[in-house]
Amino acid sequence: MINKHLLRPQRLRHIPPSFSWVDHRLVRHDYLARADHHAWTLYLFLVTVADAQGLSFYSDAGLCRRLATDQVTLWAARQQLVQADLIAYRKPLYQVLSLPEDPKSWPQSAAPRTGQAQSVAAILRRALEGGDK
Repeated sequence: MINKHLLRPQRLRHIPPSFSWVDHRLVRHDYLARADHHAWTLYLFLVTVADAQGLSFYSDAGLCRRLATDQVTLWAARQQLVQADLIAYRKPLYQVLSLPEDPKSWPQSAAPRTGQAQSVAAILRRALEGGDK
């Protein structure tokens, strides 16, 4: 058994009133596989800037600048997070959603991850057609 101890006690993290930790169930219940790294970059940004209710608003142009990405990649990342039921979005408002207590109640992603690279065009085509074709 590993004996855990603080490496830098003077830097012990405290939850400030305007910030909430990233929920460890994202890892524990293997939800990270539901989205790609672009989506998780967006999620981390939204969790960081959200108010106590999980709300924030940024324009697409502002997000693209801050995340060093383009419109198509941002749109695909946002769709992955919406489909995974992690965020709600109605332009320009984002809401980071709480995770369900029961991981089985999470919706399954429309396209299970296969480990195969896919073009953004193919992902967008499937999303616009409304399913995994």
